[in-house]
Amino acid sequence: MIILRPYQEEGFNALKNHISNSFESCVLEAATGAGKSLIIAKLSEWLWNVSNKRVLCLAPSKELVEQNFKKFIATGNPASMFSASTGQKSLRHPVVFGTPQTVANSLDRFGGFAAVVIDEAHGITPTIKKIIEDLKEKNPKLRVIGLTATPYRTVGGYIYQIDENDKPTGHNAYFCKLVFRITAQELIDMGYLTPPVVGATEEHYKTAALELNNMGKFKADQVEKAFEGHGRKTAAIVENIVTLAATRKGVIIFAATVHHAEEVLASLPQHNSAIVTGNTPKKERETILSKFKAKRLKYVVNVAVLTTGFDAPHVDLIAILRATESPGLLQQIIGRGLRLDEGKEDCLVLDYAENIDRHCPDGEVFSPDVEPPRKPGEVEPLEATCPECSTQQTFNRRKNPEQFDHNEYGYFVDLAGQATEMPAHYGRRCTALIKVGFKYERCQYRWTLKECPECAHENDIAARRCESCKAEIVDPNEKLRIEYKKIKRSPDIISTDKVMSWSCQKWISGQGNISIKVDYVTEYRTFSAWFSPNKGRQWNELCFIVLGKIVAGPDEFVAEKEKKEITTVTAKKNKATGFFYVYGHNGVEDEVPA
Repeated sequence: MIILRPYQEEGFNALKNHISNSFESCVLEAATGAGKSLIIAKLSEWLWNVSNKRVLCLAPSKELVEQNFKKFIATGNPASMFSASTGQKSLRHPVVFGTPQTVANSLDRFGGFAAVVIDEAHGITPTIKKIIEDLKEKNPKLRVIGLTATPYRTVGGYIYQIDENDKPTGHNAYFCKLVFRITAQELIDMGYLTPPVVGATEEHYKTAALELNNMGKFKADQVEKAFEGHGRKTAAIVENIVTLAATRKGVIIFAATVHHAEEVLASLPQHNSAIVTGNTPKKERETILSKFKAKRLKYVVNVAVLTTGFDAPHVDLIAILRATESPGLLQQIIGRGLRLDEGKEDCLVLDYAENIDRHCPDGEVFSPDVEPPRKPGEVEPLEATCPECSTQQTFNRRKNPEQFDHNEYGYFVDLAGQATEMPAHYGRRCTALIKVGFKYERCQYRWTLKECPECAHENDIAARRCESCKAEIVDPNEKLRIEYKKIKRSPDIISTDKVMSWSCQKWISGQGNISIKVDYVTEYRTFSAWFSPNKGRQWNELCFIVLGKIVAGPDEFVAEKEKKEITTVTAKKNKATGFFYVYGHNGVEDEVPA
C-alpha cells in the first residue's frame, strides 16, 4: 500500500475529480522530486478499479519505466512492462508500463484501455499522439493524463490550454487543462526538497548569440564554436568547480557535446571522475552510475543523459557547462540536485553558460519566462477581456500608426471615446474553454465574424461555408475574384494579360511559309503565336507595336534593331487548332476584382 504525502494526495484527488467529470485531457505539474511516480501508481490503481479496463503508463526512457513500475508494484498489485529497452513485452496484467516506440510498433495488441498516463508530458511526441488516437478509436471515452515538472516547451509555451484557475493560456496546446500544480519552491518551504544556491562564476562561455534551428535546438555548428576548443577557459572553469566542490559529496557536470565533455574530463581528478554520453555502452553506463550513486566516484560528466529519470539524492553540486534551449530543461537539470539526503543542506548551482540570465531574467530559478519567443519585429501583445465570458486573454496587436486608444474589450475607440467595430488585435475568437457536461467547449464570442446569409449563424471571418447550415457564405466580391481566377486559368477565353517577357524569330513552316514566331510569357501562361504578312491587320499591328512602322516581310522585321515595349497581349486559344490567336497588344490589362 502506498501512503501519499498531503500535496500528493491533493494532486491525486484533483486528477480523480477531473477524470470523473470530463473526457478532456489534463495535466498535473509537480516539481522534480515531488514524487510523480507515487501519484502515477495510486492513479493507475484507481483507474483500474473504477473502470475495470486496462491502464497504459508511458515514459520516455527505460529508467523511468522501471522506476514507475517499481512504485506501482509497491501498491501490492501486479503490473506488466512493455518496453524493448527493459527486455520485456508483456501485456499479462491490467496496468502496463511502456516506452512509446515499443508500444507504437505493436498497437494491434493494445485494446480495451481506460486511460493513457504520460510521464514527462512536456515531451509529448507524434508517436504518443498516434498511440492515443489508436486507443481512442477503440474506446472513445479514453482518458489522457499527463504529469510533468515543466509543463512548457521551447516553441509554443504552455502545454495546456487552461490553467488551474480556469484561465486560458492563449496557447494552442495538446492538453486541455492543468488541474494541479506544486512548485519546487513550495516543496522547499515544506521541507520536501533541498534549496538550491546559485553560485557566482567568473569565467563563462559566450552563448548569447546562439540561434535555434527548425527543431527548436541550438545550431550544432554554433554550439561547437561556443564550447569546444577553449582549452584555457574550460580548464579554468573545471578548476573552479573542483575548488568549490571540496566540501561537496556528489557533482554532476552537464557538457555541451561529446568532444566538450572529453575536454572537461581531462581537467578533472582522473581517479574520481567518469563520463557518460549517449554513445556509452549500456553495461559501462550502468557501472559508472552505480559507482557514482555509491559515492565511489565524485564527478560525473554527461551529455544530455542525466536530465530526466536519474536520481542520486547525495548530489549537492550541479555545474551547467552547456546552453539550454528551454526553461524546462534548465529546471530539469537543477532538479537533479534537489532531493533530500542526510547531511545535505543545499545544492550549489554553477551556471557557466548564461542559462539563468536567458530563462530567468528576474534571477528566480523557479520562475522562468515560458512565453514563446517573439518573431523579429513582433510588437507587444494586447490584453483583451471577452465581453461574453469575461475571460482576459492576449493577442497580437494590429498596426496602429494613428495611435488610437482601445477599450478593455480590445476594440479601437474613436476620437469621441466611442468604441468602434474594429478590433485593436488580430484575435478572431475568444480562446476560453467553458465546461459543458463532460466536455470543454470554446466560448462563442468573436471579435471578427462573417454572418451566414441563410441562418444568421456567426462564422469565422475566413469561413467559406456556414458551420451550422453548411450554406456557402463567400461574399460577392470574393465570388468575383474566384470567377476571375477561373477565367484566367482557362486559355479558351479571350483575356488581356501583362507580358512578363517576350522574344521573336524568323520562322519557316513545313510547307515553306515564312512568318515571325513570337514567344510570350504572361502572369498566367507561356505560349507562342505566328504572324505572316498575308494576315494584313494582325501583321500590321505587330509591326507598328514592335518597330513603330510597317515593314513588308519577316526579313525586314528581324533586321530592325529598335524595339518598343510590349506591355500586354490580348489572346485566346483556338480549340479546333490548338494554336493561340493574338487580337492585339498594349491594351488595358484585365482588372482584378477588388
